[in-house]
Amino acid sequence: MPISSTSDGQKVWQHKTTKAELIRWLGWLAFVALFVFCWQVMTKDTIWAFVQDAPKQGGDILRRAFPPRLDYLPELLVPLWDTLNMATLGTLAGTLIAVPVAFLAAGNTTPSRLVVRPVALFLIVASRSINSLIWALLLVSILGPGLLAGIIAIALRSIGFVGKLLYEAIEEIDERQVEAVSSTGASRMQVIDYAIVPQILPSFLGISVFRWDINIRESAILGLVGAGGLGLKLQSSLNMLAWPQVTTIFIVILATVVVSEWVSAAVRRAIT
Repeated sequence: MPISSTSDGQKVWQHKTTKAELIRWLGWLAFVALFVFCWQVMTKDTIWAFVQDAPKQGGDILRRAFPPRLDYLPELLVPLWDTLNMATLGTLAGTLIAVPVAFLAAGNTTPSRLVVRPVALFLIVASRSINSLIWALLLVSILGPGLLAGIIAIALRSIGFVGKLLYEAIEEIDERQVEAVSSTGASRMQVIDYAIVPQILPSFLGISVFRWDINIRESAILGLVGAGGLGLKLQSSLNMLAWPQVTTIFIVILATVVVSEWVSAAVRRAIT
């Protein structure tokens, strides 16, 4: 029989009936059966000879990838700059669109709970449900390869992220401040300006910087589908099997992400 303890440390015996124990074991059996079924579905097309040979192939690639080709660094400066611009402009555009969407989605600021709010929530969910890489793949086929497709892809993905966190912050504001400003006869825009915005501004800045940090990581790989930046150089090097160049690109991406993470953390500390 299982034992539990009360707040004062006394042990209490808990009796489980045979039926409860049977249900518990049946639950575990169902879980194991589900796991085995999912494993079979996932591995039905696996060629196990390749899996067994994977450590050897991985080790061979690692041997060919080192040392990195450091004289390739100057060729990465322009793509790196493109990647940073893609992340920054995409974050800015997505944030500008996400702000009004968040106010329309928040239950305490939306003009209509029956029509406007569901539409705004749908936009947020639609944006969050599609990865930036998929957005970029679609936009490259429409707009052609280049940074514009990457910027718009980053923006479309950022709308859902920023919009969701921001509308939740709006719904958690102190309503007493809203009532105080409203009691002075202020208009709806004045209430938003003086009662809501000051409360959500720190959260908004933190969310925006955090999203910019994430977008730098995502921008680094959008070139794999033709959206420019470091991903384009990575795709080119992979196609040529230039493993020392691939290692150099990985080092640049890692360094960029570390710096962006440091900047993001410093900004969030400064505004909290």
